[in-house]
Amino acid sequence: MSLKIIRDDISKVKADVIVNSANKEPICGGGAEYHIYETAGYNDLLKAREQVGPLQVAEIAVTPAFALNAKYIIHTVGPKWNDGDSGEALALTNCYRRALEKAKELGCNSIAFPLISSGVFRFPKDNALKIALHAISEFLQANEMSVTLVVFDRKAFEISEELSNDIQAFIDDNYVQEKYKNIPSFNRCYPQRSATLTQDNSIHEYFSLAEERPHKEPGSNTICHASAKESQSLDDILAKPIETFCDKLFSLIHEKNMNDVEIYKRANLDRKHFSKIRSNINYKPTKKTAIALAIALHLNLDETNDLLARAGFALSPSNKGDLIVTYFIEQQKYDIWEINSTLFKFEQPTLGI
Repeated sequence: MSLKIIRDDISKVKADVIVNSANKEPICGGGAEYHIYETAGYNDLLKAREQVGPLQVAEIAVTPAFALNAKYIIHTVGPKWNDGDSGEALALTNCYRRALEKAKELGCNSIAFPLISSGVFRFPKDNALKIALHAISEFLQANEMSVTLVVFDRKAFEISEELSNDIQAFIDDNYVQEKYKNIPSFNRCYPQRSATLTQDNSIHEYFSLAEERPHKEPGSNTICHASAKESQSLDDILAKPIETFCDKLFSLIHEKNMNDVEIYKRANLDRKHFSKIRSNINYKPTKKTAIALAIALHLNLDETNDLLARAGFALSPSNKGDLIVTYFIEQQKYDIWEINSTLFKFEQPTLGI
């Protein structure tokens, strides 16, 4: 199905399975584990955990969820960070893999994880995140399940310093309020041709008006006007509609020799959602769904804007989330999980489901 990232107390999340980052010994630790015990019913859960006994690193065990809004708790012991060369990465990967496989074995449709080992076990948060996203996305490529990665504090959710700095610099360089704050508005000279790109008026309208705007010929300081078009009636215009969003989407899927499953998984959508798109030629996506599908198709910036325009949207230089998406597209980085983790870091809505 899909992966979503939320900021919450994992003990308050509704899922078939809640994953507890447990101690080796059957005791209750601090942080997220303490909240799980308190919400589930401390004594009941501790008794069940004692019956399981000690666990080794990356080993899992299942107990009832008691008062949690779940069916099961999967306990897994994450690795403590040593030097990075002691098998920590593989051990952490196995925590996620084994929990996911056990949830599948139990017939569950949804599972919620904390960011395992990123607290008192001191696993570097950017590494812990990459391992979590890789293991979960690997599982979702071959399986259907709703996965939630729950972070208690946004400060505990980090991307690499290099990536964060690159994106922040990109935003600073391109954020429209800063970039254009000292440039006279074009609309002051040509108010009758004003066309502001918003979600309420399509980019098609913007481009249509642009054809009539004054412009400079290359190498010249003389402002010219585009040649006037022969006037058309509204009936003439409406008789020649462009491809719809769905028409273009499925045309691109065919051109790129891809299939529906590849697309909805890469777009972080579930099968039910994509079936709705496939079966409704008049489907109108949300902006985040349209962008997610463009990412799944590995479209360049022009192709992305073209697809978005058919749904009445555009990537805005005044929107921080849109600038982050633009950065990844220009870098030809189409990993939806990395994009979403970055959007979350910058407190922007994530893409897909």
